[in-house]
Amino acid sequence: MQALRVLVVGCGNMGTSHARAYASLPGYELAGLVSRGPESRERLARELGGPPTFASFEAALEATKPDVVSINSYPETHASYCLASLEAGCHVFLEKPIANTVAEAEAIVELAQSRKRKLVVGYILRVHPAWMRFVELARGLGKPLVMRMNLNQQSRGPQWETHKSLMQTMSPIVDCGVHYVDVMCQMTRARPVRVSAIGARLSDEIDATMYNYGQLQVSFDDGSVGWYEAGWGPMMSETAFFVKDVIGPLGSVSIVDRGGSERAKDSSKVDDHVTTSCLRLHSSHRDASGAFARQDEFFDMSDEPDHDELCKREQAFLLDAIVNDRDLRDHMQDAVESLRIVLAADEAFRSGKTIEL
Repeated sequence: MQALRVLVVGCGNMGTSHARAYASLPGYELAGLVSRGPESRERLARELGGPPTFASFEAALEATKPDVVSINSYPETHASYCLASLEAGCHVFLEKPIANTVAEAEAIVELAQSRKRKLVVGYILRVHPAWMRFVELARGLGKPLVMRMNLNQQSRGPQWETHKSLMQTMSPIVDCGVHYVDVMCQMTRARPVRVSAIGARLSDEIDATMYNYGQLQVSFDDGSVGWYEAGWGPMMSETAFFVKDVIGPLGSVSIVDRGGSERAKDSSKVDDHVTTSCLRLHSSHRDASGAFARQDEFFDMSDEPDHDELCKREQAFLLDAIVNDRDLRDHMQDAVESLRIVLAADEAFRSGKTIEL
């Protein structure tokens, strides 16, 4: 098979890892790199053997005529870049969130299907072995489930500047929330029915209409409930910034350090929120005396893949979908539904009302 030529748009953290994946996987070759700033694209081009670089997405798309476009730019560009790529006949890898609105997301999925192009959305936890096991163990806890997750980041310097740029268009519970709401939907396999939310603006450095701390609460039609909390900024606490915990009638499963010790980690690093170290499975089963009949089980995940390897697995998934014409309808619809939930949470905060889905 002739290698698929890939145009990588965005050369930041995610774009860099995905570009490395294309360069290392047989079946792909880099057609070009696009970024707003010359430093990032030229640095990456030097690392990867000198593919062409561009400041303009539109110019790059026209000049390179790629088979695949990998979109890793700021969220406000996702819909327009994706639609243009599909119109040009390209397959697309699209970092989350799929779009800024549900209408845009639905239009993207409709166009991908009508043009018979593959669209993979960057839900990296779906290819992470430990998180896949986390979902599997949660499904064995009975119903309903109580799901508790957060991603609070004590950002400063360049990290805070990135967060402020992201908050020009969306809040933390939208940008990060799609990952963890998607995990909740996988765990319950149930229909979300209502969403509520709280939030607060904790900095004068962001727009008066935006908030940098939020928590959403989602209820499902099987009785399951989940909350997700996210906060960005130099004021955020390092206490309890990492909570990944699921409870059901039959017990609970949590991402922990072995023995439950406090994590010596940096909340500003996204990798420290997806790194698992260990899964702890607790059974609620008791013996005749009322004592727990089973000891907690620990599943060591210390050999989990790093960020570049996870991105490589995402691109291997896309390659397989293209080469073997895999049906991605469920994958695309899941991306739309998780976006629908977090946008409803944003509406709930702004309106002060619970949103029925």
